[in-house]
Amino acid sequence: MASVNKAIIVGNLGADPELRYTGTGTPVATFNVATTERFKNKSGENQERTDWHTIVLWARLAEVANEYLKKGSSVYIEGRIQTRSYDDKDGIKRYKTEIVGQQMQFLGGRSGGESRGGGGGGGSDYSGGTPAAEPTMPADDDDLPF
Repeated sequence: MASVNKAIIVGNLGADPELRYTGTGTPVATFNVATTERFKNKSGENQERTDWHTIVLWARLAEVANEYLKKGSSVYIEGRIQTRSYDDKDGIKRYKTEIVGQQMQFLGGRSGGESRGGGGGGGSDYSGGTPAAEPTMPADDDDLPF
């Protein structure tokens, strides 16, 4: 039976993207995106719950994100969920779940009233190519950029 691993996130960046390079020179950007759910509790009071999602982008998509996204930017990310393990400095095995972005769209204009391109406030689409062309996480933990 076929399987599907797809995540779609629309939210705001909590900080500027961090761009690094693997040992082989491949760009990789990481950043966190907040999504907020608004609902009423049993008493009818308005409530909010914010979740933070770690996003990882590779190659040209990483460079584009680093150039155009800033803290507070609204962004649409489409990709796949990936959980990886590593040993921390004390030798304890840790797990990290991330969304490896394959497509990205900027939502809204730049801060400060500027807009991208000629269509004030519209989005811009960027794709990371086909999933088969996307680099995978290096097996050697010493080559990890974070």
